[in-house]
Amino acid sequence: MNALIEAFLEMIGVERGAARNTLDAYRRDLTDFASFLTVRGLEARAADHEDIEAFAQDLSVRGLSSTTIARRRAALRQFYQFAVSEGWCPDDPTKRWDGPKRARTLPKTADVTDIDALLAAATRLKGWKALRAACLIELVYGCGLRVSELVGLPMRAVPKPETAAMRVKGKGGKERLVPLGSHARHALDAWLEVRAHSLPDGAQGAETGKFLFPAKGKAGHFGRREFARLLDGLAIEAGLDPKKMSPHVLRHAFATHLVEGGADLRSVQVMLGHADIATTQIYTHVADARLTELVTQNHPLAYRTKKGP
Repeated sequence: MNALIEAFLEMIGVERGAARNTLDAYRRDLTDFASFLTVRGLEARAADHEDIEAFAQDLSVRGLSSTTIARRRAALRQFYQFAVSEGWCPDDPTKRWDGPKRARTLPKTADVTDIDALLAAATRLKGWKALRAACLIELVYGCGLRVSELVGLPMRAVPKPETAAMRVKGKGGKERLVPLGSHARHALDAWLEVRAHSLPDGAQGAETGKFLFPAKGKAGHFGRREFARLLDGLAIEAGLDPKKMSPHVLRHAFATHLVEGGADLRSVQVMLGHADIATTQIYTHVADARLTELVTQNHPLAYRTKKGP
């Protein structure tokens, strides 16, 4: 089955432009299914709907979340559709697998005061690291970037001084323009002045011009995990709960604050790089939830019902 898995992953990588993280997740999902079949003494070609049902039950017994089970179902369905189209399997055994119903959970977000506290904590770092931390936060929050987009920004993405937008390559290699506000522009300019000090081992030439946030390692740029650890440290320094702060939370805050400020969903969709506006609509519910909380906490009648007449 390993050969079938690799052929499938190559297909969705080349033809559909699937991101590296998606490919890695699908590889794990399909490898897990292959291990399950091996225990049952089966091959992928011979699996039927009863084997698929047994696998679904096994996932539930293992206590996997509905989100994880839904992703494995999606991976298997696409895999078998590909196998049937290539003539490797006579039929798709996943057709009768009904996915778990996933409860919609609102994305976590942060208040403006939390962002200010993080930026204030960043100023207490030493030397050029303070300016790098401030620039990272301003870009991920001010532009709504995904963390992978942020840390992998090439130097060619830096706009000219008179340009108020940045060109970003997102999922599937799709490019989009994101706004660059005055605070983000100022933080970016400040970082560019000291960026050379962050180059590993005095690197010169091509290495100096490749990434906006250079670092040691095979990738050549500041890593996603390093940024997550940086945020944890800044959150602690700022007196915030690090469990409630992450790069994705800052991206959610960008979208939520725009919607609360009156931005239309289509514009937010474009800035976030969402393929489907239904993905963006979740932020209207986040805004509604925050308004409900605000009324509950501050409206005189809500106050009286808590304290009594």
